[in-house]
Amino acid sequence: MFLSVLDMFKVGIGPSSSHTMGPMVAAAQFLKTLRDSPFHAHGLRATLHGSLAFTGVGHATDRATILGLAGFEPQTYDAARAETVLAEIKATKTINAPGLGPLQFDPAADLAFDYGPNLPGHANGMIIRATDAQGDVILQETYYSIGGGFVLTEAEHAAAGAIKANARSDVPFPFQNGAEMLEMAKTSNLTIAQMKRRNELRFRSADDLDAGINRVWEVMNDCISRGMEGTGILPGGLRVRRRAKGIHDQLMAERGLNMTAPHTINDWMSLYAMAVNEENAAGGQVVTAPTNGAAGVVPAVIRYYLDHVPGASVSRVPDFLLTAAAIGGLCKHNASISGAECGCQAEVGSAAAMAAAGLAAVLGGSAEQIENAAEIALEHHLGMTCDPVKGLVQVPCIERNGLGAIKAVSAASLALRGDGVHLVSLDACIETMRQTGHDMHEKYKETSLGGLAVNVPNC
Repeated sequence: MFLSVLDMFKVGIGPSSSHTMGPMVAAAQFLKTLRDSPFHAHGLRATLHGSLAFTGVGHATDRATILGLAGFEPQTYDAARAETVLAEIKATKTINAPGLGPLQFDPAADLAFDYGPNLPGHANGMIIRATDAQGDVILQETYYSIGGGFVLTEAEHAAAGAIKANARSDVPFPFQNGAEMLEMAKTSNLTIAQMKRRNELRFRSADDLDAGINRVWEVMNDCISRGMEGTGILPGGLRVRRRAKGIHDQLMAERGLNMTAPHTINDWMSLYAMAVNEENAAGGQVVTAPTNGAAGVVPAVIRYYLDHVPGASVSRVPDFLLTAAAIGGLCKHNASISGAECGCQAEVGSAAAMAAAGLAAVLGGSAEQIENAAEIALEHHLGMTCDPVKGLVQVPCIERNGLGAIKAVSAASLALRGDGVHLVSLDACIETMRQTGHDMHEKYKETSLGGLAVNVPNC
């Protein structure tokens, strides 16, 4: 299945692509459905299920849902206006939905957290309802936030299995797994980035594609820069201090000194990633890569390449992102990029595989070496749980992105030392991630009911 680089890397808001962006997108979709329906609504209700319920407050899922019903969308999110609108809704118990007029909505009564069993389609489920003047439901839709800001209705989710198993997109290089990707690269004599680019051009012009990719990197890079200047305490109650600025100041002071140890380069990689994820935790603008919780890994490795690798050129960033998107698409299509579905191996693990592949590509690696780099990075995240303390995308998420970036660079370096021949294929690794995620206990999949979330004090 074709998944665009501009869908894999989406500009959005923190702290979570599946728990913040997804519910906001779902609510906006419901408004459109309601506007297109023959019904005249008087009120709205929403129920959060599974992981969206257990960690919803920590991930701002409640706020995102309400704002989505008020017409907000991640790509155009205005933080200052959002606070004003939320205060108005709380005071008036009314949502002024675009194109629908005033609708009754009391956040305390009409937004419910259901801590019972998950909905059947996915751990991140929500139901939105429109009601008439008597309070009877006149329109209802179930949505699943499947990771990375992607949302499916119940019907779309049911159909996805058949599409995934049988459908081929009308693109020049419709690879659905790593083996097909390598074979097509060999027969076409094209790089993975070149194949991915030709697929993209099936749906948009070269100018639009280049502008979109440049915009993605611009937002990523700006996020790093903001994060390295941010100070204070992150919201949510854990009182986690922002550390990126302090680390950056120390590293800048040490630059050029003979006392600097070679392993300090790891601190630079961690810095770039932590800067992004501190911005994400603060609710700032980030790029899903492939998710918000793993948003720091790919931009950190790109900054490492640009700032620390001799001969690096910003002109290669599109090839990095196209290659990374190809690998991310394989992870999503054949396993998952959702922490609620497969744990953090699906988020930071997939991000590390994407970053390792992108770095190997811009360093001149062959298709086989790129596939090997992705496999090494993913293999050494297998089994990683998603256990955010207090449901916040802070501990262990922020530091975990830094270590994911370090692993990605190490994986690319190891792969480039070889000829691409290796024992474990990327396909085998992705399938193992899928199986491991299926077998993983629910309390380790973004519910904050196990792991660090229950062994670290929440205040």
